[in-house]
Amino acid sequence: MKDKNQISAASILERETPFLLLNRDKLERNVARLREHTDRLGVPLRPHLKTVKSVEAARLILTNGKGPATVSTLKEAEVFSAAGCKDLIYAVGIAPQKLARVIALLNNGTDISVILDSLEQARAVVEASRQSGVKIPALIEIDSDGHRSGVVPGDNLLIEIGKILHNEGAELRGIITHAGESYHCKSMQAHQAMAEKERAAAVACAEALRAAGLPSPVVSVGSTPTAHFSQDLTGVTEVRAGVFTLFDLVMTGAGVCHTADIALSVVATVIGHQRQKGWIMVDAGWMAMSRDRGTASQAVDQRYGIVCDMSGEPLGDLVMIDVNQEHGILALRAGSQQTLPDLPYGSRVRILPNHACATVSQHAEFVVVRDRSEKIEAQWPIIHGW
Repeated sequence: MKDKNQISAASILERETPFLLLNRDKLERNVARLREHTDRLGVPLRPHLKTVKSVEAARLILTNGKGPATVSTLKEAEVFSAAGCKDLIYAVGIAPQKLARVIALLNNGTDISVILDSLEQARAVVEASRQSGVKIPALIEIDSDGHRSGVVPGDNLLIEIGKILHNEGAELRGIITHAGESYHCKSMQAHQAMAEKERAAAVACAEALRAAGLPSPVVSVGSTPTAHFSQDLTGVTEVRAGVFTLFDLVMTGAGVCHTADIALSVVATVIGHQRQKGWIMVDAGWMAMSRDRGTASQAVDQRYGIVCDMSGEPLGDLVMIDVNQEHGILALRAGSQQTLPDLPYGSRVRILPNHACATVSQHAEFVVVRDRSEKIEAQWPIIHGW
């Protein structure tokens, strides 16, 4: 149940902190930017909704508000399906106990595909298909960059999995890959090379399936960096990306966006000072920001986030240097020659997060505003659970 005090707040200067602030105009600009790029390359976009986890936000992101889409939990799949999005990929390797929920979604008219990269998973999908009388669509995950899971291109395991799915009772949909190593690229040339590596690996595996007499109607690639820096998508049928909708400091550090493009921030209140240490204390800790330290391996370590004034302008070198559960510590970044800004007790700041997906998952709802406005336009619930 929502707090009545929160519902009645008309301005971001009145609402109790901490809370999650979403700039709708920036969200819409970010979506338009990537759609224009993929449209130029002639390939449809299948947004990953794990970043926003919100039906209302999804309506601004999806084609006609209905899909196609990617999800990272079956809870997301169920909620988005109920809201009218009926074309989904569940983009986490399928566990056997979850197949009953996949079948329930298929039976209610949702076209949902699972992904897998092993013989054991393929056999589990086939067995569930036989028992239910429903052919479960499956995509074989490809390891295009050594980042995480997936079948290595050239491994005959690809064909073995394909034959089990196609010949024994499930539905082989094709190939899927995610170039997660793109998050570590440090130049435009490196991003472009990673995008091509991702494309080439996926297309080669799809061609290998077809050469073996197996179908591969879907060739799905994507990460936010490769989606933006791809130059050629020949042979690809769709592009997936998620954090492009909100962006964050990791994407800024990777050169995919500018700080001004980040649509998400956490609003916090100054609750005290440790002046001898050069610290400003706020009421937003890791429960509000998350513990993600994704910028630590980048050229500029943003600690737990860049601190901005309430208009969204960064306050010089002020960053959130540390967090406890409900306390955040603001200070000048190491080596700064600047003077600590004057932020008296009770004043408010906005903190840009390292990883949008992680920060969103810490909150119950988005508080939505427009550019240069303090007025709360809407409050959008955020999906939780698996």
